[in-house]
Amino acid sequence: MKNINSNKGFTLVEIMIVVVIIGLLAAMAIPAFQKVRASSQDKAVSNNLRQLSSAADQYFLENGVSAVTSALLVGTNSSQYIKQVQTVAGESYSNVQQGSAITATAVAGARTITYSN
Repeated sequence: MKNINSNKGFTLVEIMIVVVIIGLLAAMAIPAFQKVRASSQDKAVSNNLRQLSSAADQYFLENGVSAVTSALLVGTNSSQYIKQVQTVAGESYSNVQQGSAITATAVAGARTITYSN
């Protein structure tokens, strides 16, 4: 004869231990993920600044000026040097002065990144 009152399953204590372990793992993983994400955004913004700097140097040589707006460097016209700049964290790029650093402000709403060659 089969026993109808089987004791299969998990106890409340076992389930609570599993939930606590998952919570601890999440608490350790989330800050590490955020740090890697911020680092990746900073590298992408630095690459955009490097491209803008190179395009600005070319613009300065060809036009004999010492300042240019980012909008004149980026676009699909034949007079523009970069087809597209992907914003990765809602940043905005400053105008470029010859011999000065280029700055991206409001990177992820909080950081500023500067590139100088």
